[in-house]
Amino acid sequence: MSIATINPATGETLQTFAPLTPAELETRLQRAADAYQRHRRRSLADRSTMMLRAAEILEAEKEQFGRIMVTEMGKPLKAAIEEAAKSASGCRYYAENAARFLADETVETGASRSFVSYQPIGPVLAIMPWNFPFWQVFRFAAPALMAGNVGLLKHASNVPQCALAIEDIFRRAGFGEGVFQTLLIETDRVRQVIEDPRIAAVTLTGSMAAGAQVAGTAGKAIKKTVLELGGSDPFIVMASADLDTAVGTAVKARVINNGQSCIAAKRFIVAEPVADEFERRFVAGFTALTVGDPMDPATEVGPLANEAQVKTIADQVERTLAAGARLLAGGKRLDRRGCYYEPTVLSGVTRESPAYHDEVFGPVALLFRVENIDEAIALANDVPFGLGASAWTSDPAERARFIADLEAGMVFINAMVASDPRLPFGGVKRSGYGRELGPFGLREFVNVKTVWIADGEKGGQRLSESE
Repeated sequence: MSIATINPATGETLQTFAPLTPAELETRLQRAADAYQRHRRRSLADRSTMMLRAAEILEAEKEQFGRIMVTEMGKPLKAAIEEAAKSASGCRYYAENAARFLADETVETGASRSFVSYQPIGPVLAIMPWNFPFWQVFRFAAPALMAGNVGLLKHASNVPQCALAIEDIFRRAGFGEGVFQTLLIETDRVRQVIEDPRIAAVTLTGSMAAGAQVAGTAGKAIKKTVLELGGSDPFIVMASADLDTAVGTAVKARVINNGQSCIAAKRFIVAEPVADEFERRFVAGFTALTVGDPMDPATEVGPLANEAQVKTIADQVERTLAAGARLLAGGKRLDRRGCYYEPTVLSGVTRESPAYHDEVFGPVALLFRVENIDEAIALANDVPFGLGASAWTSDPAERARFIADLEAGMVFINAMVASDPRLPFGGVKRSGYGRELGPFGLREFVNVKTVWIADGEKGGQRLSESE
């Protein structure tokens, strides 16, 4: 796949980029290694000042950055501007809290002093997707750089301008040469970078297949990885739910980012007593959505990111219908220039159909009916993924069951799943491992170092001399 800006609203190739030569890639890798030795010794106060400057740049130029995102991957302009602003909030969060998260933690032992110290580990390679081309990067980069690491970004090949803009933001913020670099390279060269001894760790957001390849390569080299591999999030509505709020949120939760979000609600599991009414309102909400030019403020759903996405979605829908599902809305590519697919609702999805187990990465919703909470939880958990889950109920006992029994890294009650800089983000099962955001995200790529200081000859009193 070429490294190029192709406007998904028109199909027009706007700009192409030459991949780094082997010599250029070597220069960037060595630059990162050299920059790490300088950056790790910077005070947290200095890092914080620079990170706050990055936030200021994002806030001041959020409309410009938003337009770059829209041009490269097609999300509505309002959402793109909000993404730039959210990236700024992530920078501010870590600038203001990293010193607290990284502070030495004293542990009472037999030593004169013993404590845990959180120290950087080196250059971290980030392999990032196109769907949130700014936020996905900043939620890795802000904590990594505040911890004293340096970052190398292999972004998706269809968002090179976003990748270069992010590198420029950190440069203008004062981080200096080599602290954050974009690598414009082809996918088949990523293995070489992971295996390079100068790379300390890898983080990836992407498909299960990509995650398995990255984890395998990094594992052979004994390098830490964090993987966020998508999901097929359930949106469960019980009879006790506030149906008005649940339906309105359900439509938004499915088509956010043109339906191309790992934490978008994809499977709508509804209790039988309210299923007919939910279906009627939900389908009406889908058919009323405004699909069009993502630069138009009235647009609610823009194009999919590229031609391959359209073909994949169309194939999944066609095969699911062939397996016995019913089409309630949409179901086809729009007859217009660009990568547009109709907002689609399917019901009666059988367990044998591709949409049942696979992630459907576009504006396609699957409706299911259940008799009780046991069926709802069993159906919600009956997929390989475990990223997020949203459950709607006014019953405290039901709420407790969902929190305890849903197999997900995040459970939201009476709200749609969303990322927040203050809370850990990540999943279980084949949705990956490790966490981004919150204090946990900052500590994923640090050396958790035990320190034991003794004044006496015997080295202090320990519980055991054995390992």
